[in-house]
Amino acid sequence: MEESVHLDHATLSAKDFNRLSRFIYEQCGIKMPEVKKTMLEARLQKRLRSLGIHHFSEYVEYLFSPDGLANEMVPMIDMVTTNKTDFFREPDHFDYLTQRVLPDWVRRHGSMRFNIWSAGCSTGEEPYTMAMVLSEFADANPGFDFQILATDISTRVLDKAKNGIYSESLVDPVPQHLKKKYLLRSKDRSSGLVRIVPELREKIRFRRLNFMDDDFGMRDQLDVIFCRNVIIYFDRPTQEGLLQRFHRQLKPGGFIFMGHSETLSGLDVALTSVYPTVYRKMK
Repeated sequence: MEESVHLDHATLSAKDFNRLSRFIYEQCGIKMPEVKKTMLEARLQKRLRSLGIHHFSEYVEYLFSPDGLANEMVPMIDMVTTNKTDFFREPDHFDYLTQRVLPDWVRRHGSMRFNIWSAGCSTGEEPYTMAMVLSEFADANPGFDFQILATDISTRVLDKAKNGIYSESLVDPVPQHLKKKYLLRSKDRSSGLVRIVPELREKIRFRRLNFMDDDFGMRDQLDVIFCRNVIIYFDRPTQEGLLQRFHRQLKPGGFIFMGHSETLSGLDVALTSVYPTVYRKMK
């Protein structure tokens, strides 16, 4: 039924594009320059078909109506956010976490619970990688316990992350001994699907979070924040404001892990570089 809707005007007018790009920037901090107009059109066409709307102009008017702001804002943001992730992406970060951060943390904190945040978790590969390496560390260090918070602005990717079901090709980067321990094969072997074991899934709390919110809604400060390959989509003032909020959310001595293409150079944030793209809140 959805496919029968024909888009009479499959291009956004300059006026509507500018209105949408301003709105996207205000809502989630993502810059949408003119060169991304074609990409925005392509992604929003799915929403037009789903809603039975024929014109982009009609869609924009609906989006900014009271009903649209209440019901369409989240699906629209889902369509325009970029979600790219892998298991064990930038693996040296996980080595640094388990070989340097965690042993030092255990010496300083003993049996306290270790709290880590996957900020911009996409479809879940990063927090499940965290859960695997932290579980391995816990097995080798009796008394160590951890909790993972995983957030994203997109409800679509969060739904997939919560299910913890992946194709076998996506879990290729997972070492074989961890696959055997933490992945369940589907009863239907021809499906090519695996699922994260329940004991890992229950260590992760998934929820929607918008980085542009003044209050992240967290009661406790965190030991580590992973926010990798996210701030590249923001302009410098937005990056600085976000990292200052991350800084407030960290415990003294806590760490932020950034993406390898990201830098804090030139930003007014009280974090010290301790390893390539790893920064520490010293006090």
